[in-house]
Amino acid sequence: QVQLVESGGGLAQPGGSLRLSCAASGNIFSIYAMRWYRQVPGKQRELVAAITSGGSTNYADSVKGRFTISRGDAKNTVFLQMNSLKPEDTAVYYCNARISERVGRYNDYWGQGTQVTVSS
Repeated sequence: QVQLVESGGGLAQPGGSLRLSCAASGNIFSIYAMRWYRQVPGKQRELVAAITSGGSTNYADSVKGRFTISRGDAKNTVFLQMNSLKPEDTAVYYCNARISERVGRYNDYWGQGTQVTVSS
């Protein structure tokens, strides 16, 4: 069983910063990619940033230049550094990972989500 747990959400001022963390645990053979999504009630879940096992990254246009995704040294963790926060960044942020528990079998797993609120 694989589990993802997010942390680091909270309240920030416009222009401020937050750092989200996600840790994967369980029967992990390999992690192909880790991603951050966010969702506002009534809207579709949006891909914010992604990083592959090889270190390749991509970002939503709305966060380019402000957010940075990175992998932890242990490689079972991922971070999202959020700078220059805007009120429209307010959402529940979810960690997602594509993980193999055995050779040739990959599945996507989701964390429980962490609330980020940007308000003055």
